[in-house]
Amino acid sequence: MSPRSRFNGPARQRGAIGLMAAATLSLAVVMLLLVVDSGRLYMEQRKLQRVVDNAALEAVSRGGTCLPGLSAANYAGQSALRNGYIVDASNTLATTCGTLLTTATGLRTFSVDATQAVAVKVAASRTVTSSFAGGVQALFSANPVSLNTTLNASAVAAKPQPTVAQLNIRSNLATIDTAQSNILNPLFSGLLGGNVNLTALGWEGLLNTDINLLKYLDQLAINLNVTAGDYTQLLNTQTSVTQLIQAAATVVQLGGATAQVTTALGQLQVAAINAAPVRLGDILQLQTGTTAAGLDANLQLLQLVQGVVQLANSKSAVAATLPVSVLGLANVTVRVKVIEPPQLSAIGDPARARLNPLGADRIYVRTAQVRTMLSVNLPVLSGVTGLTNAVLGLVGGLTPTLNALLSLNLVGTLNSALCLLGAGCEQLDPLLLPSPRIDISLDAGGAKSYVTDYSCPTGTSGTKSLTAHTVTSLADLKLGKIDPINAFSSAAQPTVAPLPLIDLGIVTCHKILLLGTCNPATHVPFGAGGIGIKLDTSVAQNSQDLVFSSSTPFAAPANLKMPPSVLPAVPTSNIVGSLSNTLAGINLIVYKPVGSNPLGAIITGVASLISDVTNRLLPVVTSTISPLLDPLLNNLLKGLGINLMDVKVGANMTCGQTGKAYLVI
Repeated sequence: MSPRSRFNGPARQRGAIGLMAAATLSLAVVMLLLVVDSGRLYMEQRKLQRVVDNAALEAVSRGGTCLPGLSAANYAGQSALRNGYIVDASNTLATTCGTLLTTATGLRTFSVDATQAVAVKVAASRTVTSSFAGGVQALFSANPVSLNTTLNASAVAAKPQPTVAQLNIRSNLATIDTAQSNILNPLFSGLLGGNVNLTALGWEGLLNTDINLLKYLDQLAINLNVTAGDYTQLLNTQTSVTQLIQAAATVVQLGGATAQVTTALGQLQVAAINAAPVRLGDILQLQTGTTAAGLDANLQLLQLVQGVVQLANSKSAVAATLPVSVLGLANVTVRVKVIEPPQLSAIGDPARARLNPLGADRIYVRTAQVRTMLSVNLPVLSGVTGLTNAVLGLVGGLTPTLNALLSLNLVGTLNSALCLLGAGCEQLDPLLLPSPRIDISLDAGGAKSYVTDYSCPTGTSGTKSLTAHTVTSLADLKLGKIDPINAFSSAAQPTVAPLPLIDLGIVTCHKILLLGTCNPATHVPFGAGGIGIKLDTSVAQNSQDLVFSSSTPFAAPANLKMPPSVLPAVPTSNIVGSLSNTLAGINLIVYKPVGSNPLGAIITGVASLISDVTNRLLPVVTSTISPLLDPLLNNLLKGLGINLMDVKVGANMTCGQTGKAYLVI
């Protein structure tokens, strides 16, 4: 028998199938154990994930925070307990609060910040038995084998992002040339109390640069050692103008600002060393509860600088006195004071603002209210051709009227029998006052705009719009003699009194030997009143609703961080023309004395009696003061972002999400 035949017989193969069956059964048991163990661990992991998901959702839905009291952790713990998760040595539960950040790739990340509760993260760990197979292995292994596995799960829940709207009243400057910079430099120098000497390129750079509001507030918080993210505390913290400008310089420099911009901000810092301390919240309004995401908006850098400078001047008791050359007119003294600082930007939820547009949750902006006072010397009136003779001619025309109104006994001529008496007679003695100085006060600004309504689309239907009720600027014009004590008071309007141009005095005269003489030493100033000028008028404000929307779906108002959608609020009347006509239409007024006031009350019905004086004197007055209006309105006030003819309101709005709290990570 050959060797091969010994292994081919049935007897020699007996038991092979059994061995194969045993091996297969062993493998099946191992696979079964693996499936059971993996499935059990998977179910434990899913159970743990459901616990943290529900805990995070409940903490957000109930408004939990990580501030003292740790309400978010309490709410999360209560939810976990209801779902059968008991915190002990082997089961942990940690709750943290913070914000959501979106990376450049579009991924959302959670940033821990105990002061914020935009999002809540709940993390849990649980220790469970690893596997049955591991237990069997431990019985036969010489080395220790871990029988437990630690499972970890986390969830981040957030509130639906609310709709956020931003309003601002934009600067009316489109460009800044050398002539404009020559006005801005002395203007800002006077308002800050330091020396500002920026180039036209420096001003232009500030005009064309935007600053991110969120980055600016965060940088300012670092500089002032204020708790990060506590924007309410930051806005209410008193600080210096230098620190406010320094924070802006740091942010724009990191953002790649030009050398002209950083140099300009550096010079403004130096000029503001002696400026009054301020609070940023006086010019920047954030609705209570506005999230960090809602602050991620842009603001024009020049607007921020204008607002800070005007705020500092409003806190100072000193008005800025500007050089004579500012308006390009000689013999003119110009003083400027910010009575009310601007509210240059406001951010918040329009749904809350709509409920009470002027309440605590309002989204409200306004321009500054600036009071400008000009003092100008009139030419020597005695040099006006024919004016002296016209004034002397008032004696015959006004004497009967003054006698009747004031119960006087003035004589029209010295031929009166009264002049023959020993006591003599009294006669009207009008005198031109030498070079009167006229004060002109203009309160301008105060334009305001606030959100009253909005709409957001649902899916692809509906419209996106924002309605802002806007009131144009008000102009109060006063001309005459202004009390310097309260000329720049923010608590009261300046007091304007008539400016006397002609003294209607009384002189005592005698007639001796047919010769009538009057003694100048007996002249009683303003004994019968006087002739003067006074103006106290205003141009009414105009109200209208600006609706930011567009035919292109959802294009306007633009989202936050985009250039704002801008609409002009055009007044119904030509304010500049109205003020010019008012100045050109000034009339001389005859006053009678009341008590100790020589120009106490107006005497009416005498215009024809003084017409000769009016025709000769008024052209001198109007030709002196009328040229002041155009440079005042179009040069000086525009440098402060105030244009009576063109109020421009900018708006941004990002529509939020609807529904309840949701899981984000």
